[in-house]
Amino acid sequence: MFLAAARERASELGVADAVTFVQGDAGVYEPERAAFDVASCIGATWIGGGISGTIELLRPALRPGGRLLIGEPYWIEPPPAEALAAFGFGPGEDFVSLVGTLDRLEASGLELVEMVLANPDTWDRYEASQWRTVAAWLAANLDDPDHAAMREFLDHGRRTYLEWGRRYLGWGVFVTQPR
Repeated sequence: MFLAAARERASELGVADAVTFVQGDAGVYEPERAAFDVASCIGATWIGGGISGTIELLRPALRPGGRLLIGEPYWIEPPPAEALAAFGFGPGEDFVSLVGTLDRLEASGLELVEMVLANPDTWDRYEASQWRTVAAWLAANLDDPDHAAMREFLDHGRRTYLEWGRRYLGWGVFVTQPR
């Protein structure tokens, strides 16, 4: 769905011949070396075990002067243990602050050159759109064997966001270039 929408938008913008979309398992994908001006991982740095590993997966694809985009949550302020538990994070399995994200980028040899951060309203809209989508699925799939698990997912996710996420969790897309 997203790939089709991206191709359609590229066509609308008249840049379809200038971009390449690749669908597959990013954790094992081996791009042509130095083939792309931009490589990105938006919201899925788990493919490389976190920011640093994901950067190492993407870096070989960049042409000299290319940009690497990383979309990643960050802590607005240090969350209490209850918030970490609600999000399902164990020891050492969580995000860092904005400056901690900068530290991770710099430790990977990247320079932060731009960033776009979600504000509370856009973050709310993102979260709420997920709630609507799952609620619509629940209404349309009353007899599905996953119905109870999806209901629990929705209820837990909504409560966790409202209780902890809105206060402690931010989101950003970080535009970097190799140093």
